[in-house]
Amino acid sequence: MASNPVPDHVPPEMVRDFSLFTSAGMLPTPNGDPHAAVACVHAGPPIFYSPYNTRNGRGTWVITRTRDQRRVLQDAETFSSHRSIFASVLGENWPMIPLELDPPAHGIFRSLLNPLFSPKRVMVLEPVVRERAIALIDRIAASGTSCDVMKDFAFPFTVNIFLGFLGLSDDRLDIFVGWANDLLHGDDVKRPAAARMIVAFIDELAAMRRKEPVADFMTFVVQAEVEGRPLTDEEVRGTGVLLFVAGLDTVAAAIGFDLAYLARNPKDQDLLRSEPDRIGLAAEELLRAYPTVQMIRVATKNIDFEGAPIRKGDYVSCATMIANRDPAEFKCPNTIDLAREDNRHAAFGYGPHRCLGSHLARREIVIGLEEWLARIPGFRIKEGTAPITYGGHVFGIENLILDWS
Repeated sequence: MASNPVPDHVPPEMVRDFSLFTSAGMLPTPNGDPHAAVACVHAGPPIFYSPYNTRNGRGTWVITRTRDQRRVLQDAETFSSHRSIFASVLGENWPMIPLELDPPAHGIFRSLLNPLFSPKRVMVLEPVVRERAIALIDRIAASGTSCDVMKDFAFPFTVNIFLGFLGLSDDRLDIFVGWANDLLHGDDVKRPAAARMIVAFIDELAAMRRKEPVADFMTFVVQAEVEGRPLTDEEVRGTGVLLFVAGLDTVAAAIGFDLAYLARNPKDQDLLRSEPDRIGLAAEELLRAYPTVQMIRVATKNIDFEGAPIRKGDYVSCATMIANRDPAEFKCPNTIDLAREDNRHAAFGYGPHRCLGSHLARREIVIGLEEWLARIPGFRIKEGTAPITYGGHVFGIENLILDWS
């Protein structure tokens, strides 16, 4: 990965050899633990500069303390959320909505979309979510005593829910998963190619829903109004692309890390199977231990932050996987305690841009674990196989072969 020169305003003593993309444990690793690997930053200063901490090799300030990340994420006036993380792949500069809008525009679109992702709305969706989980797991159980849980359960489960939100069947499920994988984890050739296909798909779907409205998310978006006007084509695209990107990878990865942990810890597995009422609390601890997203903010002005001379335009990293291992915030942060209470983890971010889909994501994870544990007997990593984990902008896991023979 090429890296940009360290800016002149960054003191040399604040530069550290660290990257969520290339440091030890971040590259694809058999039986890796990237979350434990990044926890080592807490042995160092609370803020430092990484010369290569984005996909394109750009440097960022790295905020390690949870309390400081909250300050950054809460202050949208000083730390903008708009960095065109998707559009920049195409050499363009439009925001994913509402994630990359700053106040006051962010609040306008957030208010528009909040009802679609409210706890009440998620409760309405829950029977469909559970039905999908049961159907997939029953099929896996009927076909043998092992499976590739990412390919056979985590992705089909979460992507089907996303496609249902869009009002689409899952006929193209494998294609969409491939696009998401290329976009989030591909190289400089695959990423723009995937981005172009996603944009073309969203634009085509929006045009179709304008002509033939149905009861789905995209119809809602093309018919919506903000401040007395319909959404522009760019706003419709930005909203649709965010749903696509957010719905295809992160929840599946979370379920994968959770099942990998349980496969390696049979006592915890047995406890949750015998006392399923504990799964909700356990899911929060697993979200703390295995979050998947690094959030980046862009400084809108010069500011001295905890001794760091952050200048306008600097990138500031608030990695959830670092915040959630902060010993000042969590007792024994590297210990997975499924009974941990008062768990103020940062898996869904903080402040005005906190994850819009967090309620749905939580229920998907809890339901996925409940139904898996209810239908699959004691399971483990299949002998002779090794899950591959990796870091990056979104942490992931693959080749997770579970066995219950």
